[in-house]
Amino acid sequence: MKGRSAARLEKLYDILSQGRVVPLREAATLCDVSEMTIRRDLARQEGEQQEIHLLGGRLLLNGSMDPAYDVAEQQASRYPAKKALCQRVVEQIEDGDTLFIDCGSTLIPLLGLLQRFSELTVVTYALNVANAVAPLSNVRLVLLGGLYYPASQSFGSDTIEARIERLGINKALISAAGVDAKRGVSCFHFHEVAPKRAAIATAMQRWLVADASKIGVVRPAYFAMLDEFDALFTDASDIALSKPDQPSC
Repeated sequence: MKGRSAARLEKLYDILSQGRVVPLREAATLCDVSEMTIRRDLARQEGEQQEIHLLGGRLLLNGSMDPAYDVAEQQASRYPAKKALCQRVVEQIEDGDTLFIDCGSTLIPLLGLLQRFSELTVVTYALNVANAVAPLSNVRLVLLGGLYYPASQSFGSDTIEARIERLGINKALISAAGVDAKRGVSCFHFHEVAPKRAAIATAMQRWLVADASKIGVVRPAYFAMLDEFDALFTDASDIALSKPDQPSC
C-alpha cells in the first residue's frame, strides 16, 4: 500500500500500539476522513499482513486479544513482573468463580490465562477487560456501564456501587497506582473509587495485586487501607498486610 491510505493506517497503528481500542468513528475523526474511507483502508490490507482489525465497530491490533497479549507486553510498564504476579493469582482462582476485575494494566496479563477454566463470570467496569474476555466462550461477562473515561478505559456512574453490591462476587481482584503502608491504597482517577470500594465491601475474598513500582507511592484517589485486603500479590519484599495471619503472597 502506498500514499494517503498507508499514512492513515500507520497513524492508527501508532495509536493502537499504545494498548488502545479505537472506535471506528473516532478513527475517522483522527484521520479527517469518513468511516467508509477507514473501512476501505482496512480492506486494502488483504493480501498483506493484516495488522488492524475492525471488530464490533472498534479498531484493534492483530493479537491484542491473544492470550499472550503481545501489544500489552511491548507497551505496559514492567510487564514481565505483572505477568508473573497474574500467574500466581490465577493459581488461586477456581472453576465457577465470579471475579471482579478492575481497570489498569497490572491485571491485563491475567485475562489471557482465564481460558484454562471451564466456567467463570467476570464483573468489570473496564472496557479493555471487557474487550479481552468477551470472545472467551467459558466466561460470562458482566460489564458495568455508565460515562466512559478514555484515560483509564473505564466507566463510572452514580449507580455502579448498588449494581456491584447486588452481585455475588467470590474474589475481587484490585489493582492500584499507589500502595503505602501508612497512607493506604490509591489510584489516579476518582471515579474508580466507588466500584473498588463496593467490590471490597461485597466480595468474599479481596486481593490486591501491585508490582513493586507501586509500593511506597501515594496517588490522589485513596480507596482502601491495606488491612482491608485478604491477600497482597506483589514482587516487593518490604511490605506486607497488616493482618498477622494473612501474609503477602
